[in-house]
Amino acid sequence: MDTQLKERWEQFQQLIRKITSYYEAVGLLHWDLRTGAPRKGVEARSETIGMLSTEAFKLQTSTEMSELLDFFAKPEIEQQLDEKSRRMVEECRKEYDRSKSIPADKFKEYTVLAAHSESKWEDAKENSDFAGFEPFLTKIVAFKQEFIDYWGVKDTRYDTLLDMYEPDLTVEKLDEVFDRLRARLVPLVKSILDSPNKPDTGFLDQLYSKEQQEKFGLFILEQMGYDFEAGRLDESVHPFCTGLNVGDVRITTNYLQDDVTSAVFSSLHEGGHALYEQNIDKELVGTPLAMGTSMGIHESQSRLWENMIGRSRPFWHRYFGDLQQHFPEQFSNVEAEQFYLAINKVENSLIRIEADELTYNLHIIIRYEIEKMLFNEGLSVKDLPEVWNSKYKEYLGIMPPNDGLGVLQDVHWSGGDFGYFASYSLGNMYAAQFMHTMRKELPELDSLIEEGKLAPIKEWLTEKIHKYGKSETPAEIILRVTGEELNPDYLADYLEAKYKEIYKL
Repeated sequence: MDTQLKERWEQFQQLIRKITSYYEAVGLLHWDLRTGAPRKGVEARSETIGMLSTEAFKLQTSTEMSELLDFFAKPEIEQQLDEKSRRMVEECRKEYDRSKSIPADKFKEYTVLAAHSESKWEDAKENSDFAGFEPFLTKIVAFKQEFIDYWGVKDTRYDTLLDMYEPDLTVEKLDEVFDRLRARLVPLVKSILDSPNKPDTGFLDQLYSKEQQEKFGLFILEQMGYDFEAGRLDESVHPFCTGLNVGDVRITTNYLQDDVTSAVFSSLHEGGHALYEQNIDKELVGTPLAMGTSMGIHESQSRLWENMIGRSRPFWHRYFGDLQQHFPEQFSNVEAEQFYLAINKVENSLIRIEADELTYNLHIIIRYEIEKMLFNEGLSVKDLPEVWNSKYKEYLGIMPPNDGLGVLQDVHWSGGDFGYFASYSLGNMYAAQFMHTMRKELPELDSLIEEGKLAPIKEWLTEKIHKYGKSETPAEIILRVTGEELNPDYLADYLEAKYKEIYKL
């Protein structure tokens, strides 16, 4: 690396560190808003988030950034960069090209709105008040439509949003994998619902103290290998994970007095996200590569821990005794096998985050189809409740009794995260494919889980996925780890094998 390149590279790194510092501060303010900031401070906090985000945005789209990116693009300079450095430049170039045409004041206005909107959503959900939330959501959608024009429309307007969360994902590709998945899962769900062999879940219908739920959640996170010196567990309306930096990855959950499983599985889910962020290679710290490569790969880690490990028979043969110790009155006369069968009951339900792992994908397809209607077909925000309810009737045979249990149940749209939901089903597909490979390379996997030896699983995931951060694309990771491109049949095979055995089909 010649002297001029060294000087420019140091300038580039300083600029990135400054941008990263702004976003870390914004992330902390967002976390505070979701975990108990005083209601009267929301408006001022939203303004602060908007101001700091805009400063970072200005740096990302600055003349300095443009000149540095042009310098690194010169053939004689690019050939001197190693692979990691080239990836850093590619990421910054992508962000620069995506955002350079958006006026800074427009970006700030949107960011303030989104921060304020998320708090308004909490109230609207609690009160089932879609009419009160509709003006905020209408503005969010309008901003997104405007930003799509700035970013440039891909094959469809919705393709532009999908690419934000899963690079190179398109409606055409997603329709294909969803069609393949739907063709396998819909008949399976029907066979299960028609089966007379239904697991007993009546013993779950009891009251559970929040304090004991929290203690058990902390215990399970510790067993997974979550580093509490690099994170913490808090409570929020909607569970989430936020990675402020590799040494500070925080998660939240929500405790339901009458459902012990909700917090257990949300802790496993968010813990899976956190393990990804906590175990990124330290060499990537301070670069735009020190994060998950895509939301699909991110969700593969959360869904793998929540479902493929956390809802498995070996897991509960090991940990049900610990759950009994936390809730002796509720589970003293229950066997681990009964609990395993109960938590894997398949039924059409209203709430996505509490759905079984089989029908869960139908919840995602509903949201995916509605988002396509919003951005490709001109669906009006005011008509969302009606469309939502009709799709739940069509796909799941049930109607939400109110909007709090219907169209307002998820936080994502309030913050402008359109295009995200598909990541959950993609995550299920990636996770099944990863698990297929893990079982070949760790043939003793079930025994390890049943003995509570979860460290080898964490180590396998770290070595294969986590440590790479964003230095590889999703397509590169799935091909390197499993030897083939994304294949939804692995998920269908896993679900068919598991649920045919449970329901004796």
